[in-house]
Amino acid sequence: MADFNKMEKAYKLAQECYAQLGVNTDRVLAELRNISLSLHCWQGDDVCGFENPDASLSGGGIQVTGNFPGKATTAEELRMDLKKAYSLIPGKHRLNLHAIYGEFEGKSVDRDEIRPEHFRTWIDWVSQEELKLDFNATCFSHPKANNGFTLSSKNRGVRDFWIEHVHRCREISSIIGKSQKNPCIHNLWIPDGSKDLTVEGWTYRSFLKESLDKIYEYEYPSTEMKDSLESKLFGIGSECFVAGSHEFYLGYALTKGKMICLDTGHFHPTESVADKISSVLLFFDEMLLHISRGVRWDSDHVVILNDEVRSIAKEIVRGKVLSRMHFGLDFFDASINRIGAWVIGARAVLKAFLLALLEPHQILKEAEETGDNFYRLATLEENKSMPFHAVWDYYCLKMAVPPADLWISEIKQYENDVTNKRSKS
Repeated sequence: MADFNKMEKAYKLAQECYAQLGVNTDRVLAELRNISLSLHCWQGDDVCGFENPDASLSGGGIQVTGNFPGKATTAEELRMDLKKAYSLIPGKHRLNLHAIYGEFEGKSVDRDEIRPEHFRTWIDWVSQEELKLDFNATCFSHPKANNGFTLSSKNRGVRDFWIEHVHRCREISSIIGKSQKNPCIHNLWIPDGSKDLTVEGWTYRSFLKESLDKIYEYEYPSTEMKDSLESKLFGIGSECFVAGSHEFYLGYALTKGKMICLDTGHFHPTESVADKISSVLLFFDEMLLHISRGVRWDSDHVVILNDEVRSIAKEIVRGKVLSRMHFGLDFFDASINRIGAWVIGARAVLKAFLLALLEPHQILKEAEETGDNFYRLATLEENKSMPFHAVWDYYCLKMAVPPADLWISEIKQYENDVTNKRSKS
């Protein structure tokens, strides 16, 4: 059990420690409060959506591991679980919604037929909860994705189907943005690729470029929606070739004025996504970052406070580019409590940014400029043992969410009261 008075006293002591390094913790917390994460709806129901009761994850390399009891099976349950998760995450955040999460009232509505009214309840709900909404076309888990290709398919009918789907998703995104008076980010990821060697990589990428050109013929106001393109190194069923590679989308987005989305699980394990940020933002105005955790491959593990996430946060804060970044979580784990997974991931990312904001930038910068690399390295090392957790707990208190480990018992209580009963019904 946490003693709130002790937490406030601990913060005052931490505040004094950081002040000696020239860091104003009150100012840091004000900046942290402006960081908004887009929580991914698909963690709550294992990427099934609500198109039909037998929704499967076939087609496109999407695979969720585990069968923990109590997943959301309706939009109402998913919203209930999300509301619980948001109540345990400090700050004001967003929701990232895939097109398969429309509410179709039991009717068969194919992807090229979805309309804004299928998402009206979601739009109303985020407004009520004081959230903002982002949106994604869903180009997987569909018969027309089962051969591994969608927008880059050799079959014109298949390409036209997915072009129409993305057209409609961009229109819906625009309506969402207009409704919430804040741009809705529409992110496009496709599963297109080949399990084994292909001799027609040029053909697939030419078709993909042609499809994208048609999709982006119409431009919506940036006050309503913003487009981003998400690359991938490989996936299940596309181990040898991926049409939408990093190089392809980097070139396309740059020439078309679109955002690039870097997913931390979509690169080789030896690549540093943090190191890419300063390169990308020299040529782009904004960037979308999907924060995941790949373990040996793009396995979408729950985000934790590891070195990679900390390095990404430091790179962004040191570059003073927080205002040019958009953040979304992207993982799915059905082997543990799903609501708890959301909260672990979100709090880990926010802690990483807190650590980065608490870094004594001025001292480190002066050391580097004078060539005192010993002092720079020593200060970086000593900073690792500074009392940041006292600052984090105080931030949670001020944001009216459980500090320390108190949120864990709330998750367990919710599991007993709500999700466990779903499994038994």
